[in-house]
Amino acid sequence: MTLDGRIEMLDDWFDPTLQDEELTAAMREHSERESHLVLGRQTFEDFRGYWPKQADDTTGVAEHLNTVEKLVVTSSTDDLHWQNSRSVGSDPVATVRELRETPGDLAGATGSIRVVHALAEADVVDEYHLLVYPVWQGRGRGLFRDDLAAPKLRLKWTKAFESGVVWNAYDVTRRV
Repeated sequence: MTLDGRIEMLDDWFDPTLQDEELTAAMREHSERESHLVLGRQTFEDFRGYWPKQADDTTGVAEHLNTVEKLVVTSSTDDLHWQNSRSVGSDPVATVRELRETPGDLAGATGSIRVVHALAEADVVDEYHLLVYPVWQGRGRGLFRDDLAAPKLRLKWTKAFESGVVWNAYDVTRRV
C-alpha cells in the first residue's frame, strides 16, 4: 500500500525483488505460516505468468507461491495450470467462512482488490497486515471501498525496514 492508502498499483512503486533483506526475511517467515492464499482470477493469472518462472528467486516468494494452496475466486472450472491451485467459485466470503472453521489454518489474500473488498465488507478478516511503501500515488483504489466504513482496528505490532517500508499488523476489534 502507498502512503496515501492506495493498493491499486498504477505506477511502478512495487517490486518484490528490490526489497531489503530484513523485509524479505520477515515476509518469508510470515508466508510460511499460510496454509492457503485466496486470489482473484486476474491476480492469480498475473502471479502464474511470473512466479513459477523465477528459478533463482532469493526472496522465497516463488517457492511459497508454488507450494501454498491457491484458492482462486473464479467460476471457471478449467484447469488452472499451476500446482496446488483450485477454483473455489465466485464467492470469496463463503470460501473464507469455510476456512475459518478449520482451527490452525491461516489464509491470506493479496493483490486481489475486489476479493479484499468483499472480505472486508463481510467482516471475515481477523487481521490486516499492511506493508506501507514510501510512495504517494495520488490515485487508485484503496484497501477499503470509499462507500464502506472501515473496521475498527487495533495495532498489534509495527516494524520499519531500511527500505522505508513499514509493516503494520492490526487485529480487527468486533463488538460482541
